[in-house]
Amino acid sequence: MQRRFGNLDDVYPAGLARRLGAMIYDAFLVAAIWLLVAGLHLLAGRHLLGIPAEQVGDSPFWGLSLQLLLLASAFTFFAFFWMRGGVTLGMQAWRLRMETPDGYSISLVQAAVRFLVACLSIAAFGLGYLWILFDAERRSWSDIVSGTRVVVLPKPSR
Repeated sequence: MQRRFGNLDDVYPAGLARRLGAMIYDAFLVAAIWLLVAGLHLLAGRHLLGIPAEQVGDSPFWGLSLQLLLLASAFTFFAFFWMRGGVTLGMQAWRLRMETPDGYSISLVQAAVRFLVACLSIAAFGLGYLWILFDAERRSWSDIVSGTRVVVLPKPSR
């Protein structure tokens, strides 16, 4: 069920610099998750499947299964936090929130579309994110296609 966020009058669209800052923070977290997933993948192959050390990584299935696991773990990380509270740890540090234009948390379909378009945006040398500089509402390609937006939250009152 989607959650309605508060303080909608106090937020404004996030710019490129804040988004890049949050992306760098989250990249470190995703890298740590990928190290864990790759280690578990190796352990599963060696101990559960009994693959000898010299044959690890020899088959095309081995590499493909690892790539799919890495992609799935990255998607799971982002989708969980985007759908739950609209923020990842990196977004929280930069006071950003992901939401629908109406101020609700995003759905699983929106998270999937957003993740796939974000991957394409990065693969296109970041053009999808540079689009923020030219869009009047500061939307990236993934914002536009998924029907979401990234906003800057107000500073907490002391």
